[in-house]
Amino acid sequence: MTLAKATWGSGAPLVLLHGFTGAGSAFDHLRETLGACFRVTAPDLPGHGNSPEATGWDDALRALRDALPAQPFFLAGYSMGARLALAFALRHPGRVRTLVLESGSPGIEDPAERERRRAEDDRLAAFALREGVAAFVARWEEHPTLSGLRDLPTPLAIAVRERRLRSSAAGLASALRHLGAGAQPSLWDELPGLRVPTLLLAGERDVKFSDIARGMAGRIPGARLRLLSGCGHSPHLEAPARYAEVVSGFVTQSEGERT
Repeated sequence: MTLAKATWGSGAPLVLLHGFTGAGSAFDHLRETLGACFRVTAPDLPGHGNSPEATGWDDALRALRDALPAQPFFLAGYSMGARLALAFALRHPGRVRTLVLESGSPGIEDPAERERRRAEDDRLAAFALREGVAAFVARWEEHPTLSGLRDLPTPLAIAVRERRLRSSAAGLASALRHLGAGAQPSLWDELPGLRVPTLLLAGERDVKFSDIARGMAGRIPGARLRLLSGCGHSPHLEAPARYAEVVSGFVTQSEGERT
């Protein structure tokens, strides 16, 4: 599987992994800030944008291995992209210099709960295929987790919605079935072995993922936790200037400590 990707900016290599219903272009509003410091690679994850449909969790990790820069890079992921970023860093630690997980999770620990989530994701996938992208996006945007996006500036809100509507029903269904939290193996037990400098980032108003970030911080050696005030599930959209400042600052500090 070959992933579509965009590259922009100049400087040290930074990879950005988007969330569900997004694409590599989900970070275009950060080109002026992050692009001044980093050479950004932003792939379309499987089932999204111009990349092929998702076929499996391990297949996605192999596709990222082949698509991302060969030299060690900084890695930041959001939501679904954060889950994949964490798995990639655990599997290929030598390729990741620092790791930023925004509203991420190591997966669902309890097998019964994970199976319930898999069934829920499968029902959502069937809805997307049956009703089409527009109906699916309208339903998805009502999810309480995404309530923080309702106050975005109009141009950014329009860009987010148009990006979602450009998705294909088959692509989103494949991502739900193969990359959703129900399909992801639990990585909680692997967290103590993560040796990549890690920042756990969440919005203070996102109670669920703030709690998950705290739990991860207790298991990842040396991990740092940052909860952004006034933000919900998507700080990179809700507070893009602060997000860029936090990511750049963490990378700079971690590189200085490494030296």
